[in-house]
Amino acid sequence: MGLLQQAIKTYDLMEKIGLVGKYEEGKEPLAPIGHILTKAKIQITLNKKCEFILAEKIDKKIIIPVTEESSGRTSSAVAHPLCDSIGYISGIDEKKYDLYINTLKEWSDSSYGDEKLKIILEYVKTKKIINNLEECGLIKRNNDGKVENEKDIICWKIIGLDDKFPELYKDVGLMNKYILYYTNKKYNDPSLLKETCFVSGNEEIKAIQHLKGVVSLNGNAKLISSNDSTNFTYRGRFLVPEEAVSIGYFSSQKVHNVIKWLVSNQKVTMGKRVLICWNPNGNEIPSTQSPLLKRDSEKRISPSNYKKEIQSLLYGYKKNMSDLDNVIITSFDAATTGRLSISYYNELKESDFLERLEYWDLTCCWCSREYGVYSPGLREILDCAYGYQRGNEDISKLETSPEVMSQNMQRLISCRLDKKKIPIDILRQLVNNANNLQVYNNMNRRIILFTTCSIIKKYKIDYEKEEIEMALDTEKKDRSYQYGRLLAVLEKIEKDTYDKWENRETNAIRMQSVFVKRPAYTTRIVLEQLKNSYYPKLKFGARVYYETVIGQIMGIISEFDDYEYNKPLTETYLLGYYLQQNNMYSKKEEEEEKVNE
Repeated sequence: MGLLQQAIKTYDLMEKIGLVGKYEEGKEPLAPIGHILTKAKIQITLNKKCEFILAEKIDKKIIIPVTEESSGRTSSAVAHPLCDSIGYISGIDEKKYDLYINTLKEWSDSSYGDEKLKIILEYVKTKKIINNLEECGLIKRNNDGKVENEKDIICWKIIGLDDKFPELYKDVGLMNKYILYYTNKKYNDPSLLKETCFVSGNEEIKAIQHLKGVVSLNGNAKLISSNDSTNFTYRGRFLVPEEAVSIGYFSSQKVHNVIKWLVSNQKVTMGKRVLICWNPNGNEIPSTQSPLLKRDSEKRISPSNYKKEIQSLLYGYKKNMSDLDNVIITSFDAATTGRLSISYYNELKESDFLERLEYWDLTCCWCSREYGVYSPGLREILDCAYGYQRGNEDISKLETSPEVMSQNMQRLISCRLDKKKIPIDILRQLVNNANNLQVYNNMNRRIILFTTCSIIKKYKIDYEKEEIEMALDTEKKDRSYQYGRLLAVLEKIEKDTYDKWENRETNAIRMQSVFVKRPAYTTRIVLEQLKNSYYPKLKFGARVYYETVIGQIMGIISEFDDYEYNKPLTETYLLGYYLQQNNMYSKKEEEEEKVNE
């Protein structure tokens, strides 16, 4: 199946379980066939005698019935059958007013009419709406007396009838009556011919227009459109657009309303792109962008328990899963204001989807001092790679431009779901940022270091089939790793001499970028500064400890050939730096806890 077929399957299931047209707290409803979701600004309350009771300001998205022509109206005058704007209902524009009256009357007089429609029709014919709205302070006029808010949508509420849905936009029965009315009208129109729908494969009345506003970020962009006959969208290959594709009205309505519903309730914004991921059978599925396990300082997950925790979480998803369950992942982008494109599409068995999320989180993770083992989110990875920090305040976060985010997020999602190798350019950008920690505040340093180590671990597995240990390996025969350990020790020696209020940068971090290129040369300079200025401030026991650690590190480095001694470091020095730093600070925290006890 493709996206459109899966959307129809989703609509049919939601209709079967009664979610079509139903309002739920905190969610936008799924509009039925022949209806759209739009924002109403005013609600008018009438009684069963067609008398005006109240007009009040509201600001909520509601379901309203529409014709195929009115659903995509722009500058041309076409009326909605029930809820419409002040300009159509009030009578300030006679042409629009007549269109509204005729459209509502036609539905009301049909065999699918309703007493509520007659009440509204009788009230609208009195042309008292403008006066009633002005009395309630809901009309805005400019200096010339012209109504400024004539595009505000009016919805209706009728009291006094024996009905549990006084607000008409919540009345599912009225929605179904309109569907039957409009369906019957279409099938009895001799000018509309049935054709084979390319989506459903059934004989259907062909859709003339398709809904716009599927993605709210690109309000006027259409997923399916053929109205451009001047710029050769289809000319040269076909004489008329129907030769390119023919989609039935009902299939089109299901597809667009379901996609709009999914986008509204569970979209993930990736800069200027929007991604949705769902199971057509309604099963709950994990996020494509976020890690499976949330980081929690109160529940630090150890490396030995990390895999068990993930598998325990996934068991909850798998127990209600069948072999036929699929997961659909798609993203949308608007190349122009009128065209909406599908920039990514993937269809996976739910079991494969969960397995790929698990694989990513097991291979792209690291162990932090605060939270234990966890995997960074995809957005966090891109913020650390391409984000910029506004100012140097401790609360300044990393921010990535929408253009860069949208381009690279899709790449990472593809890596996670298609088991592709991590892009090397993202790794290089992360390493470059981690090589210049002094330009970031303390919070962002920790995030960048952690994320970079996670991606290095992922890179080593993807390209070199090497598993990286998340615990400090003091005997590791890796020159860069050992130099990273040395950098952490040199930094810690100087920091131990600072007062609690001091926030100066250490010499080791100031010279970090030089250290990466010429580690032996930089080590000699920093050590001389430490011995001259900072060693005398250390306690005797601390000096002995640090001398021992430095001696052990230098002993391993000396085992390498002389020509490698001062060569630039590889990215693995960051692993040694991070783990040595964690080790030293963890020991200090343990000692402080013992003293407090």
